[in-house]
Amino acid sequence: MVMMNPSRTLLFFLLAFTLANLEAGDAAASRVDVINLTGPIGPVSVQHVSAAIERAEDDRAECLVIMLDTPGGLLESTQLIIKDMLASNVPVVVYVAPSGAGAGSAGVFITMSAHVAAMAPGTSIGAASPVGIGGAVADSTMQEKVENFSASYIRSIADKHGRNADWAELAVRKAEALTDREAVEQNVVDLNVATLDSLLIRIDGTVVEVREGNRVLRTKDAEVQIREMSWHHRVLNVLSNPNIAYLLMMLGFYGLIYEFINPGAIFPGVVGGMCIVIGLFALQTLPINYAGLLLLLLGLGLFVTELFVASGGLLTLGGAVSFTIGSMMLIDSPDPYLRISLYAIIPAVIATAAFTLFAVGYALKAQKRRTTTGSQGLIGETGHARTAVDGRNGKVFVHGEYWFATSETPIEPDTPIRVVEVNGLRLKVESLESDTDAT
Repeated sequence: MVMMNPSRTLLFFLLAFTLANLEAGDAAASRVDVINLTGPIGPVSVQHVSAAIERAEDDRAECLVIMLDTPGGLLESTQLIIKDMLASNVPVVVYVAPSGAGAGSAGVFITMSAHVAAMAPGTSIGAASPVGIGGAVADSTMQEKVENFSASYIRSIADKHGRNADWAELAVRKAEALTDREAVEQNVVDLNVATLDSLLIRIDGTVVEVREGNRVLRTKDAEVQIREMSWHHRVLNVLSNPNIAYLLMMLGFYGLIYEFINPGAIFPGVVGGMCIVIGLFALQTLPINYAGLLLLLLGLGLFVTELFVASGGLLTLGGAVSFTIGSMMLIDSPDPYLRISLYAIIPAVIATAAFTLFAVGYALKAQKRRTTTGSQGLIGETGHARTAVDGRNGKVFVHGEYWFATSETPIEPDTPIRVVEVNGLRLKVESLESDTDAT
């Protein structure tokens, strides 16, 4: 029998105790990053997810959980998010939550790309119809190309993670959709869990494949770190709303028109220019229909023309019709969340038409108004003769000033007079008493 040295035995137990504490410390120090991805998927969503993945890799987080609730979005933006997820060295978990949320259209692609996909009770997934930038689905030929590409793309993603590729293709081609329970039964997602804490417990010990190889998730006792969208991403996300972009363009138009009518005002022109630039930034992230854009510009042009050509309102009417149709056609997308709302279009059309008619009406009234400045403004003014006025000379008091005056008939001093003609610095006047006598 071999007896161990007591000092060596003590050292062995101390070493084992230290290693156990280190492992426990590492487990306690593990962290899970969580972000929310809600609303339409666009360029801002790409930046948000990319920044979250990069931060999770730098901080060596156990995984990144994306709380997903989206009606869909742009195919190009969705592809960029998927590339970041597949190239990530941190496991990405997509959790469609909370109850009532959905992963529609682009959300299906993102969910299928996750290392672990889960859904909360009362959620849905499906209807992955593709949407492209610049009217890419405007005609049947292009739509067929985009649909075929999207179907093959989502099949490859589903096959990579061992999910139901046949259903994924149907979601693209036939707009198929599933509830959370059906999605688990048909191997579309991995789990159906009610809360984030339950999700972290269920996926603990799961082996996933990341860029550098297999990785075991240790999420049971991990610290949860909620990562909010940065302030500049939130601002850009608001500006990317089609209605906000549309209203900014209208404000820019008003500002530039005001600056054009009143040169030197400066402030309206500067603000208007900024609004148009910001509006163009937002619109370049959306699927623009160029026929709608041309109709919109035509309508604005007709409104401007009405300011200089009095057409009796015909140009304003044509501008309103063109403006309304162009606004409705501007965003080429079958999805309502990417189109401009009538609640934004109608007030904009009414406000623009009212502004045009008011400006034209004011200009017409100004043309008909009697001149009140300069020499012509003196005609018709009344005053009194200060001296006798005849055909050659005399003095009158008109408009608070003394003037040399002439008259076809003699006028006595202090007689009320009226100006009938202005010749340089000399007025031709007539007596008001003669008018009174005549009546």
